[in-house]
Amino acid sequence: MSQNYYVAIMAGGIGSRFWPASRESTPKQFLDITDCGSSLIQQTVARLTDLIPQEHILIVSNSIYADLILEQLPMIKRSQLLLEPSRNNTAPCVAYTALHLNAINPDAVFAMLPADQVIKKEDEFLKAMTKGFARAEKDNAIVTLGINPTRPDTGYGYIDYNAEENDNGIFKVNSFKEKPSVETAKKYLEKGGYVWNAGIFIWSSKTILKAFRQSANQILQVLAQDTSKYGTKEEQAYIDEVYPQTQSISVDYAILEQASNVFTIPVDIGWSDLGTWNSLYAFLDKDKYDNVTLAKNTAISDSTGNLIRLGDKEKLIVIKGLHDFIVIDEGDVLLIYPRGKEQEIKQIRSSLKDKRFA
Repeated sequence: MSQNYYVAIMAGGIGSRFWPASRESTPKQFLDITDCGSSLIQQTVARLTDLIPQEHILIVSNSIYADLILEQLPMIKRSQLLLEPSRNNTAPCVAYTALHLNAINPDAVFAMLPADQVIKKEDEFLKAMTKGFARAEKDNAIVTLGINPTRPDTGYGYIDYNAEENDNGIFKVNSFKEKPSVETAKKYLEKGGYVWNAGIFIWSSKTILKAFRQSANQILQVLAQDTSKYGTKEEQAYIDEVYPQTQSISVDYAILEQASNVFTIPVDIGWSDLGTWNSLYAFLDKDKYDNVTLAKNTAISDSTGNLIRLGDKEKLIVIKGLHDFIVIDEGDVLLIYPRGKEQEIKQIRSSLKDKRFA
């Protein structure tokens, strides 16, 4: 793998739809949400070590999580942290990373991906990433991994690609689609040529900076006022000053929907973005009653379709006659909520008057 290749892991979100496990102080990317023995960000870094040199992994996150990142990832040096002073969505995050890498290596080609995804088929993931890096470096292209859809899911954005122009498994993107209705999602699957947008992108620093100049120059004007600060000890102070002035917008809206040089690699990598409790329920193995139980001591009867998670693994939980509920016990907060109404959880967290529990 080329010494010009890097990966930047986006790890600054709050994960509010995973409340009450995910909190402002410890968001879901720092939790062992799948009960496998390591946090989501630890899993993400581990699967990248066979792809690029460890020192070429950057963690892009909010500054309040710096110590937590270093605690969970002792192999990562503080110089590998790009710390944002404010949450301004993914476009400023990408631009900041591109300017940083362009300063330390003008030939840098880098991937940006979230810290909170689960990938079961890691070999397939690494093959696709290797292919994507090569294409991004060779053709100044923007490459994204697209997840082959397994159901008409309304929780993901979709990528419409030209299935008739197959270049070694890489396809030209026609357009990006917003989260659809069930009827529209079914049409996508019937028609073919659509994949889920996983938010995994690969590009060279030069290519993505050019795209920002063309489509989101306001962000670049703010962050590139003094490019001499990048890659130096003065970078953090500079970012703390200018970053909050950037527009809060996703890279999908700001760049990808405007660009003409976007390609996708459709993949089956056992992917889940674990965005909600229901997505975790769908991902994990279930017992014969369709319950997912993340607890050691249980007495559960006449109950089906539940997701049950105890922060205290030694606590005994007794449940009878409960169907299709989310039960999350975090010690100071107990959530018992219908799985069919889980979209309300984010609003509940936001409305809490006592922010100790948020």
